[in-house]
Amino acid sequence: MSMTQQEIPSDTVTAQHQALQVLNLAQRTAEEHVASARRSAEKITADARAGAEQIVRDAQAHAQNLQQEAKKSLSEAHVNAQQIARDAQAKADAIRKQAEEILGDAQTKAEETAKLAQTNADELKHQAQQRYEDVVGGLAAKREALQRQIEALEVFDRDYRSRITAFLQNQLRSLWVDEPKVNAELADSTLPAQTAGSSAAPKPAEPPVADKPDNKR
Repeated sequence: MSMTQQEIPSDTVTAQHQALQVLNLAQRTAEEHVASARRSAEKITADARAGAEQIVRDAQAHAQNLQQEAKKSLSEAHVNAQQIARDAQAKADAIRKQAEEILGDAQTKAEETAKLAQTNADELKHQAQQRYEDVVGGLAAKREALQRQIEALEVFDRDYRSRITAFLQNQLRSLWVDEPKVNAELADSTLPAQTAGSSAAPKPAEPPVADKPDNKR
C-alpha cells in the first residue's frame, strides 16, 4: 500500500473527528438553550403563581375588612336604633300623662326610626356583599389570565424544543451530505500519483456510509 493510500483514512478520521466535535458542540449549545429556556419558563411560572397567590391573599384580607366594617356598621346601627327607641320610650313615658295623642306620635316616630335604621343596616350589608362578590369575580378573572399565560409559556417551551431539534437534525444532515464530496475530491487528487507509481494499484476504497450513523450516537 502506498503513502497516499495511508493518508486518506487519516484524513477521513480527522474529518469524522471534526464532525463529531461539531455535533458535540451543537448538542451542548442546544442543551444550554433548552436549559436556559426551561429556567426562564420556570421562573416566569413561579412568579405568576406567586403573584396569583398574593392577589388571592390581598383579596381575602380586603374582603374580611369589608365584612368587619359591615358588621361594625350593623352593630352601630342596632345600638343607635336601640338608643333611639329607648329615648322615644322615655319621652313617651314622660309625656304619657299629658296626652294619649302625644304618646301615640312618639311611639310612631320611634318605630319609623327603628325601621329606617334597619333599612340602612340592610343596605350597608347588601353593599358589602356586592363589593365582596365584585372582588372575588375580579380575582377569578385574573387567575384565568395568569393560567392562560402559563399555558402559553408551556406551548412556547414545546415549540422551542421542536425548533432546536429540527435545527440540529438539519445541521447533522448537512454534515453527512457534504462529507462524501470531500472524500471524492481527495480521491481525484491522488489518482495521477497512483497511475505514475503502478498502473495495477487498486483505487482506495471510501469509508462505508453505513458506519456514519454510529457516530451520531
